[in-house]
Amino acid sequence: MAIFRASDIRQFSNVELQEQLDKLKIELIQHNGKVSAGGSTENPGRIRELRRTIARMMTEQNQRRAV
Repeated sequence: MAIFRASDIRQFSNVELQEQLDKLKIELIQHNGKVSAGGSTENPGRIRELRRTIARMMTEQNQRRAV
């Protein structure tokens, strides 16, 4: 799954934004599951990127609701 920047996120429709957000959340859960089981991920920095991208998407959703 790709990491999206704010400019990319703004171009998504509401449905696309929710779908991508759900996919990223599932990926984050999988990575966190590996770590909590005592393993390690191939790319530990990916967890940070996922959290930040999820936050960007949630921010965009909240801004759209406020308007």
